[in-house]
Amino acid sequence: MQKHPKIILGIDPGTLLMGYGIIEISSNVICMREMSVLKLSGKKDNYIRLQLIHKKIEELIEKHRPNEFAIEAPFFGKNVQSMLKLGRAQGVAIAAAMSAGLPVTEYSPKKIKQSITGNGNADKDQVWKMLQHLLALKEIPQYYDATDALAVAVCHHFQDRPALRSNGTLKSWKDFITKNPTRITVK
Repeated sequence: MQKHPKIILGIDPGTLLMGYGIIEISSNVICMREMSVLKLSGKKDNYIRLQLIHKKIEELIEKHRPNEFAIEAPFFGKNVQSMLKLGRAQGVAIAAAMSAGLPVTEYSPKKIKQSITGNGNADKDQVWKMLQHLLALKEIPQYYDATDALAVAVCHHFQDRPALRSNGTLKSWKDFITKNPTRITVK
């Protein structure tokens, strides 16, 4: 019996640039389906931009039929107005996913970086280089918002793998390698 692939839609919310990345996992192999950004004009009304975000999420769900939805949580900055706008963009994206019946999971930027690179303080270029390695990607993205969204999707996949969950038994990657020597391959 063929098991259906798992498809994850990852979102890096924004009111001017919203990144999105879609991955497919089949037989534990991760492939990128699509990665890009929705560019929104700062001249458009805020509510029109929110409507366009909602519409884009609906289109991505219709096109790719994801099983799960993951989104980056807003980080707390000093500009309250920016935080409110970002929170609205995130809320609209989540509402579109929930309307489609998708389970929603939110990850902090630090958690995403930690999951992809092993360093919660990694910069965007380090995250992208690790994604290139993990997914065998050659292309160079125009915007890091797209790669951030792809990282959200991959992070979500990593959290869902039972062998990688830290249920008190694994303390580090070294501990994982020690307890799972057959899962390590050298290329």
